Amino acid sequence: MRFRPLLVAAVAAPLLIAASLTVVAQASAPPPPAGWSTVWADDFDGPANTLPNSSNWIIDTGHGYPGGPGNWGTGEVQNYTNSTSNIALDGSGNLKITPLRDGAGNWTSGRLETQRSNFKPPAGGVLAMESRIQMPNVTGNAALGYWPAFWALGSPYRGNYWNWPGIGEFDIMENVNGINSVWGVLHCGVNPQGPCNETSGLGASRACPGSSCQSGFHTYRFEWDTSISPQQLRWYVDGQQFHSISQGQLPADTWTNMTSHAGYFILLNLAIGGAFPDALNGPTPRAETVPGHPMVVDYVAVTQKGGGTTPPPTTPPPGGASAYGTIQAESSQQQSGTGVETTTDSGGGQNLMQVGNGDWALYKGIDFGSSPAKQFTARVASGVGGGASGLVEVRLDSRSNAPIGTFALGNTGGWQSWRSVPTNISSVTGVHDVYLTFASGQPADFVNVNWFTFAR
Repeated sequence: MRFRPLLVAAVAAPLLIAASLTVVAQASAPPPPAGWSTVWADDFDGPANTLPNSSNWIIDTGHGYPGGPGNWGTGEVQNYTNSTSNIALDGSGNLKITPLRDGAGNWTSGRLETQRSNFKPPAGGVLAMESRIQMPNVTGNAALGYWPAFWALGSPYRGNYWNWPGIGEFDIMENVNGINSVWGVLHCGVNPQGPCNETSGLGASRACPGSSCQSGFHTYRFEWDTSISPQQLRWYVDGQQFHSISQGQLPADTWTNMTSHAGYFILLNLAIGGAFPDALNGPTPRAETVPGHPMVVDYVAVTQKGGGTTPPPTTPPPGGASAYGTIQAESSQQQSGTGVETTTDSGGGQNLMQVGNGDWALYKGIDFGSSPAKQFTARVASGVGGGASGLVEVRLDSRSNAPIGTFALGNTGGWQSWRSVPTNISSVTGVHDVYLTFASGQPADFVNVNWFTFAR
C-alpha cells in the first residue's frame, strides 16, 4: 500500500457501535454469472491455523519492500509478519488477518499479494476482481487506526517500488477507523496532484447495504471494461455500483501507462495507523485502540467475459511489435534449442518449453518508442530438479551484446506453475531486435516462457 485517499469530505456516516452478529462464510466462491468464466480463485479452504496456499500468495513482511519507501509509503506503523497469529486460515473456508499489539505497544499484522501479476481484461472484454469480506468487527475509539484493504497494483511495481502511481492502483475496498463505509479509489498519473489528484486519488464511498461493513460479510467487486468505448472502471458493493471512472476522464498517456503493461496483482492487508486513518481522526492508533479484531476473507475470485481467449494482441507499429504489449514467447522469428507446447496458463495458447543453457529466441523490430523502457517482465515456469537454476537474459540487436536485464529462476513448482517475474533494465528507446537468452551452470533445461513485456 503506497498512498491512500484523504477523503475527509466523503465521510458522511457516523461512527457506529456494531451489534453482535453471527456470520457464516460460503463454502466456496460462487460460480460466475452466465457469460463469465473464472480466471483465478482462492476459497481459503484448508486446516485451521495454517498459512494460505503459497502457490497463490506471497506474504509480505516487515515495514516495506526492500529498497522501497519505509512504512509501505503510507506511514502505517505495524510490522507485517508471516506468523499464523497474524495471517492464517480458520479451517472454515476463511482467511483471517489479525492485528496484534505486544506489551511494549508494538503492532503486528498481515499483508499478502497474489503470485500472479497479469490480471487484465481480454481484448474487447471485461475483467472483474471480487472478494467477500467482513471488515474488522470493531467501531468507535476501539477501532482508531484500523485500515483494512482489498486492492490491486500494476505489475511493474514489483521490483521497482518508485514508479507509483503511474503504473496504476485500484482500491476495491478500503475502510478506516471502523466507519460503516467502503471507499473505492483509482490512483494514477503522477504524484503529487496530476490527473488522479494524488495522493488522494479519484474516489467515492458509501455505507454498506443492509448490515454494517463491520458486522457482516459484504461482496466487493471491481470491473475493468474494455468492451465499450471509452473504456470504464466500475466499483460495486453487494452488486450496487457506487463509483466509476471513464477512460475519457484521463489523459491518453495516463490511461495507456496504467493499462498497457502485463496486468495487475491483488493484495489483501490490514494496516494499523497511517495517512488515511490519521486524516480522519488525528494520530492513530491510540491507547484505546483494541487489537485482535480480524479482517475475515471468504474468497477472492477473478473472472472475465467477452473478448478473445488470449492476451490482448499488439497492433504492430512501423518496424514491429510494441514493447509495451504482450509479446508471446512462441512468436519468435528465430530460435535455437527451444520447442513449443500447449500451455495451461490463463489465456491458453502455447509456451516455449524446457529451455536450457545456451538456448535463445529472437523477436525482430520491437518498438520501444521515445520514452525509455525501464522494466522487463516475463511469464515463466520451471519444474527443474536438484536445486538447479538459471538466468533469463534480455539483449538488444546481437546475442553477443551485454544483457540489459537479467533475472534468476529456479523451480516454481512445475513446468506449468506460472509466475510473472519483473526485473529492471537499462533505459531503452527506439526500435530493436530483442533476444531472450538463457544461461545456466547445469545442463538441465530450467525454464518455460509463456510471454513477456516491457514497461516504462
